[in-house]
Amino acid sequence: MTERSLKIHSHPAPNPNGGPPLLFVHGAYTHALCWQVNFIPWFTARGYDCHALDLSGHGQSEGHDQLHEFGLADYAQDLKRAVDALGTSPVLVGHSMGTLVVQRYLSEGAAAGVALLAPVPPTGTVGSAARLALSEPDFFAELPNVIGQTFTPKTLDVMARVYFSPEMPRDNVEDYLPMIQNESDHAVAEMATLAFQPTLRRQRIPALVVNGREDRVFPPDMLFFTALPWQARQSVIDGAGHMLMLDPQWEEVATTLANWLEQHVAG
Repeated sequence: MTERSLKIHSHPAPNPNGGPPLLFVHGAYTHALCWQVNFIPWFTARGYDCHALDLSGHGQSEGHDQLHEFGLADYAQDLKRAVDALGTSPVLVGHSMGTLVVQRYLSEGAAAGVALLAPVPPTGTVGSAARLALSEPDFFAELPNVIGQTFTPKTLDVMARVYFSPEMPRDNVEDYLPMIQNESDHAVAEMATLAFQPTLRRQRIPALVVNGREDRVFPPDMLFFTALPWQARQSVIDGAGHMLMLDPQWEEVATTLANWLEQHVAG
């Protein structure tokens, strides 16, 4: 069977700093473009070769017609192929669902370090969905409109409150919503039942977990439970929401990641 074509967006640093490359893994309902707005230009300017993977059925990778068949194991296999293609051990930077993909890959694969941004908690997404149903009951009605690219002022308001910092300008929200796409029903169901799935092996590699103080998808009070098995450094960014790489506080997030890289991983 022919393997699906995967798109790896590669951005070499103009002046490499000798550190390991960074491989970014996006979350659910989006694709690799979310990393290319702020993070990748910022890190390449500081000497890091950067790569961002479109998971199967996302962005420019093949498999859109099979999207709902893909699960976290399929996405982890995508990541393995991407790491193998680099030919060197990268630092893996995952966001939201991407943190589960990274951790699934690391149960068998290798990396120079791991950074988990706005991670899905070990208990899964059921608690988050219940909170959103109570606090933002319009979210689940508006999400299909975003996926279908049919925005209204109400759509922008709801998505801004759920995904972004309270400080995010509405014009920027409108610019970023086209990055949203459909997600695999299989993967979504797996995230909901995460608490009932076997515990994965944890490697002893440098680890960082970061969340936004205003994250309404996965609030930071659950961050400890992700960090503990990795013995990871924890950081909570004041004012930031769920989309840490796009929020007005993105540079503080990037600086936190860069400082950790310099102290624990680089060289």
